[in-house]
Amino acid sequence: MGTYNARYVIWLSGNVAPENRLVKLTVTPISIREANEFVDNFHRHNKPTGGGKFAIGATYAGELVGVAIVGRPVARMLDDGVTAEVTRVCVVSHAPKNSCSFLYGRCWRIWQQMGGQRMVTYTLQEESGSSLRGAGWKIVGEVKPTSQGWDRKNRSREWQPIYGQLKFRWEA
Repeated sequence: MGTYNARYVIWLSGNVAPENRLVKLTVTPISIREANEFVDNFHRHNKPTGGGKFAIGATYAGELVGVAIVGRPVARMLDDGVTAEVTRVCVVSHAPKNSCSFLYGRCWRIWQQMGGQRMVTYTLQEESGSSLRGAGWKIVGEVKPTSQGWDRKNRSREWQPIYGQLKFRWEA
């Protein structure tokens, strides 16, 4: 697919041409670098990830309309070798309905095929989680906000505003 460049996105309008009405979302493998470029251009509150295990894209009518990045769990107690975390899901504003649910569902199926047994992700309290419910995920916990972030003596991390917000942990 090559390096993603935002200027090549064809903006889909609400008036879909008759020949495209039966077009469905399809999954496409992409590099983590390409997915991070997409996140950098379109995500509303998160920065690109520092890495990951795999990334996928959602295409509609041949155009990339969303990405998901899966990596090791950020919470070290969940990092048992069979658990993965969806660290980013990002879609363009004109993506077809259910694009996020499509990406979450595909990530879980791919992880299971790789031998994974558990997958988690997090949403902010202000987010509805409807795309996760649509993909069959359940809330299994909540993460309290912190004013200090994850900075430690031997590991410095840049504080981000989302650290100060309540989050829900979801599991597939």
